[in-house]
Amino acid sequence: MRLRSLPAFPCGLRGPRTIRWRLTLLYGALFAVAGAALLAFTYVLVATTEPSLTGGSPGPVSLDGTGGPAGPDAPPQDPAKIAAYVEGRLSVLRAEQLHQFLIESAVALAVMTVVSVALGRLMAGRVLAPLRTMTAAARRISADNLHERLAVPGPDDELKAMADTFDAVLGRVEGAFEAQKQFVANASHELRTPLTLQQAIVDVALDDPDASVESLRAACLRMRAAGQEQERLIETLLTLARSQRGLQRREFVDLAEVVRARLPEGGPRMETDLGPAPVLGDPQLIERLVVNLADNAVRHNHPEGEESWVRVWTGLDGGRPVLRIANSGPVIPPGQMSGLFQPFRRLGAERLGRRDGLGLGLSIVAAVVAAHGGTVEAWSRPEGGLSVRVGFPPGVPVRPVSAAVGRTK
Repeated sequence: MRLRSLPAFPCGLRGPRTIRWRLTLLYGALFAVAGAALLAFTYVLVATTEPSLTGGSPGPVSLDGTGGPAGPDAPPQDPAKIAAYVEGRLSVLRAEQLHQFLIESAVALAVMTVVSVALGRLMAGRVLAPLRTMTAAARRISADNLHERLAVPGPDDELKAMADTFDAVLGRVEGAFEAQKQFVANASHELRTPLTLQQAIVDVALDDPDASVESLRAACLRMRAAGQEQERLIETLLTLARSQRGLQRREFVDLAEVVRARLPEGGPRMETDLGPAPVLGDPQLIERLVVNLADNAVRHNHPEGEESWVRVWTGLDGGRPVLRIANSGPVIPPGQMSGLFQPFRRLGAERLGRRDGLGLGLSIVAAVVAAHGGTVEAWSRPEGGLSVRVGFPPGVPVRPVSAAVGRTK
């Protein structure tokens, strides 16, 4: 014989699962408790009030033919005994009135409790009506129509504040979805190009029946170069994804020390002015930020044989650690500055021309700065080149140095 567990409520009933029923029961319970407290307070006031002998009569008293009270309970003619008799009658009458008052008040309280439950359910429905509207609208919103918003009208109360917050979250989610779609499309294009190149190299080598060892070796070298480019792209994508995920570790890092250790050798003339700039963050991501900015300043500069330079400055600006990098180079059109920190964005003809960059350097810089809660700004120089300013949240105070460290080469 198998035993089944009994339900938590009789006849298989379950507790209220909607907030409307919970609010209804809460309103009814509060009314019942408040009504019972009021009833008890009134009963105590009435019960503790002393009766007055002049305020009424204990009731009619029948008299016999001699003018005295009639009946077996007739009080004696003694005035003291008469007063005691009247007091006793008043006490009995008072107890009966209190009992009747208690019964009638309890019945009224029960009736009003039922009415309060009905009214509580009605008011709970009215209060929760905007929530039902927002829930229905939120259920209709999916990845295909993230542009829709709740747009709840009405006064600026808590419900409208919640709806506006949800709309703001939808806006951020829509932006993230669009950025993800664009990133996937760009990454697919960037990864497909080296694969197409590799396939073309292999097809050319296989279609040549008289291919020599030298030609096959050259084809293999080109294949390896294309594979290395793919590997570099994948590693850069992983760095970008890691920086967008947030900080996994936090340590105090001096921007001056990182810049001094990671500035490239050779190339344009380096002009540095490195002051202490402590930053609390991920050392590897900060190092990647410095490397990308320096690499971008060197790569997008004047060609060899022309006057080219890179200026780097670190220090505190208003208590915030700041890194500034400026470089010479071609003039950047102002209309192209808005997409400079977007993934796979290259300026001018570089998108279809030489491929000495992946178009991810500055996007990684923006992601690293965002992960550290900082700001990054860039503006084109009228005489050519780019200036970038990176600011981080204030770090710990450091011991000032007598002179800024710099080098020129």
